[in-house]
Amino acid sequence: MTHTSDAPDATLPEHIPVAEADLPALRRRIQAVLIGTQVLGGLGIATGVALAAVLARDVSGSEALSGLASTATVAGPALLAMPLASLMASRGRRAGLVLAYLIGAVGAGVAVLGAVVDSFPLLLAGLVGFGAGSSANLAARFAAADLAEPDRRARAISTVVWATTIGAVLGPNIAAPAGKSVSGLGVPATAGPFLWAAGVFVAAAVLVALLLRPDPLLTARALSSADPAKTAEGRSLRAGMRAVRESPKARLALVTVAATHTAMVSIMSMTPVALTHHGADIRLIGLVISGHIAGMFAFSPVMGWLADRLGRLSVIGLAVGLLGIAALVAGTSGSSHGQTAAGLFILGLGWSAGLVSGSALLTDSVPQDARAAVQGLSDTIMNAAAGLGGIAAGLIVSQAGYGPLNAIAACLLLPMAALAVLSAVRKA
Repeated sequence: MTHTSDAPDATLPEHIPVAEADLPALRRRIQAVLIGTQVLGGLGIATGVALAAVLARDVSGSEALSGLASTATVAGPALLAMPLASLMASRGRRAGLVLAYLIGAVGAGVAVLGAVVDSFPLLLAGLVGFGAGSSANLAARFAAADLAEPDRRARAISTVVWATTIGAVLGPNIAAPAGKSVSGLGVPATAGPFLWAAGVFVAAAVLVALLLRPDPLLTARALSSADPAKTAEGRSLRAGMRAVRESPKARLALVTVAATHTAMVSIMSMTPVALTHHGADIRLIGLVISGHIAGMFAFSPVMGWLADRLGRLSVIGLAVGLLGIAALVAGTSGSSHGQTAAGLFILGLGWSAGLVSGSALLTDSVPQDARAAVQGLSDTIMNAAAGLGGIAAGLIVSQAGYGPLNAIAACLLLPMAALAVLSAVRKA
């Protein structure tokens, strides 16, 4: 059975034998749906994350504890990544994405409740759930790669990552209106964005549930020659770890994604707090974070094109350079809001280069039957590492300052750079 219409068909089976001539239309349809959900998901995430550290500081009364906000938001994806990967491996991308967005919506609501009753533990619990929304946006990049041609895989990933730009850039800028909208409800202004995020996540879940058909992962599996028994076996964490151990390139990809994300989260999460030390208000913080998020997502198609044309290793090297420059610029900014904004923009570019090239290399480096497990393992490690980075970031800023935080974050790039050089030597 084939299906050539560009319109989504709710009666279409979960996975079908697709003729080669029908694949381009199918790829376009799947990509269009993923782009729509990325816009919504990016809006929800960025609307809340812009003020997460400030809200945590206000509720806890401690700047040192404010870093736990970013830790909580990345703890959600870290805890959910492997169960989500297992669910996707058995039931497809759609089931996993819907669940992640709904957990994100519930978490955002709990965070608002924590702010209202002035409960820091409840706020953190809500932020853990809220972070699940980013699990969905992260997993969507792999959904884009499921049916992509190998020589266009990085571009497929980067296009879906790019789509987050629209919502993510708008998100921090509507933080102020979202705060004002709850002024008569007894909700703190810094918690208003999370209330809006809850509604946005629900809309994203509905879009995925209705339109992501046929499921890209199940369809890709039906088109491959993978043994169904091996595919079922490959769903486990153990199988994912084995696949990574057997592939040096997969290990480099995993370290790249983890180091890139940890360095970015550590610096970005404490930038709003550092800005408030120098008199920045919510609106200015929103503009700086918007510029950072634009760097993260707006240029991802360029990173995807470079990764496909020049190779994954070249763009991993570019990521190391950009992230190092970003740490230098932001770390020496002092009271210059403009320099801080420039550093955060470059930080976003470096994150984009590392995430796109690392994700493409990871998908390239493992067999079809193990991909879902390896992808889940990658997201688990990267979010767990970023969570630890968030904890450390709050302590470092409270004890030593924003500059030392950037210097330490730059040191996280050393293992990534060393493995990239070693891989290039082996390739030569």
